[in-house]
Amino acid sequence: MLMVLFILLLASWILPVTLKVKQSVHMLQLNTYRNERYTKWMNSNRDKVFHGFEAIYLLPIILVFMPIPSTVVFAIGIAVFIIAFLIFWKNKPTEKKKLVYTQRVQRLLAMTYILYGLIACAAIVLGAFVHLGIVLVLLGATAVVPFYMVLIANTINLPIEARISQGFVNDAKRLLKASPDLKIIGITGSFGKTSVKHFVHAVLSTKHNVLMTPESYNTKLGVTRTINEHLKPYHDIFIAEMGAKQEGDIEMICELVNQQYGILTAIGEQHLETFKTLDTIKKTKHEIIETLPEKDGVGILNKDDQNITSYQAKNPCRKIYYGVDAEEVDLRASNIEFSAKGMSFTVSYKNGEVETFKTRLLGKHNVYNLLAAIAIGLEMGMTLKQMVPAVKNIDPVPHRLELKRKSGNITIIDDSFNSNPVGSKMATDVLGRMDGFRMLVTPGMIELGDKEYEINKEWARYAADHCDYIILVGKKQTIPLQEGLKEAGYPAEQFYVAEHLQDALKQMHTVAKPNTIVLLENDLPDTFNE
Repeated sequence: MLMVLFILLLASWILPVTLKVKQSVHMLQLNTYRNERYTKWMNSNRDKVFHGFEAIYLLPIILVFMPIPSTVVFAIGIAVFIIAFLIFWKNKPTEKKKLVYTQRVQRLLAMTYILYGLIACAAIVLGAFVHLGIVLVLLGATAVVPFYMVLIANTINLPIEARISQGFVNDAKRLLKASPDLKIIGITGSFGKTSVKHFVHAVLSTKHNVLMTPESYNTKLGVTRTINEHLKPYHDIFIAEMGAKQEGDIEMICELVNQQYGILTAIGEQHLETFKTLDTIKKTKHEIIETLPEKDGVGILNKDDQNITSYQAKNPCRKIYYGVDAEEVDLRASNIEFSAKGMSFTVSYKNGEVETFKTRLLGKHNVYNLLAAIAIGLEMGMTLKQMVPAVKNIDPVPHRLELKRKSGNITIIDDSFNSNPVGSKMATDVLGRMDGFRMLVTPGMIELGDKEYEINKEWARYAADHCDYIILVGKKQTIPLQEGLKEAGYPAEQFYVAEHLQDALKQMHTVAKPNTIVLLENDLPDTFNE
């Protein structure tokens, strides 16, 4: 009987462990498998790492040292683990971005369960030869710490993952070497790079066979995977989006692809938690320019961005500048006009060519993004006139100032992908130019390091002049926004602090008036905890 209960105890123990391991692996994946980021997340989210109800694991441990039959204690232990499993299941967090069961995740899960298998074996041995109470102590303790078990498993797997990754990188390099005529365009920036990637693809695809990195595949391994899985002999152009969280990230991707064209969209105070300083961000983003071929490499840069112009690149390669406000540029946009249907603007090229463009896109920042795409089109032998139809037909990138018409009295401007200090102000400007009842729904900006509080506070003061009603999502997260609105003298009856997104959306529908325009600015990731 005791042996049967022992087996049932192990089976019930693994149930809550499995759910918590999945959550742990998911968080590690969202933190790009980097132990230092994962550890920092754990330190900031202790209530997710350790749950209060897990104290019930102490019950059978206490009972085992009392004059109670072992069969009864084991039965209680089984019940405790099942109850914990049911509580975990009932309170599973809503995932905005699901866990992707990549081969790396499968290897990570395998190593984690090997560790738990060893713990089960140890429990059996210790229970048989030492004391049955040790079984419950060991199982209860390890049921609480899956986040740390996953951390250990990831550390063990690091050398294996490094070898596997290098193999994929070598395969990608061989494929690129086998395509000597392939023109490679690299795109980076603190913001705008994904939009520019899509716009460049839309413009160049009218004349060429173009491959671009999908979604947000902007790491070295993401670019590697795109090359290995999608690059074909018929492709003329490859567009690689390049993201960075720390110094050297861009340079690593550049060493892989050896781009001939480098687009630098903008530089801002984003990911300051890892970069630490704006100067480090400038240096890192300019890696895309510094690694261009000196003789035939071409850098395409936004001259209106002071953080770009304040950094002097050492590479003497040819550089093309675009802008709206700067006058000494190769490509300039003027006469920008906005409407609920999109916007129009005039582009002047240094050779005297002038053309008017119309687009369904919104925002001055999208003018910059389109200028970058137009600049690369000119480099590929296209004329401004040839690019007019392509620009007109460009669809908004999902969740980046995407205009969504809804039935009823609400029109949504979806800018929820992420938010940064410059983009948030530009999005607010777009809302401010709209006719109708203008409403902002936002949780504010994150990952801004020590400046996060002041940046959010400043943006709230700025938004106060452009919005008729503001809904802030998250009572603690939005404290700097609340203070900013109060300092700006924004009427208390014109803003609402929601507990969560569903509460915010309910309030949005409650206060909406005829012809309401709603800007959804930013959407916090799964790693965020209010």
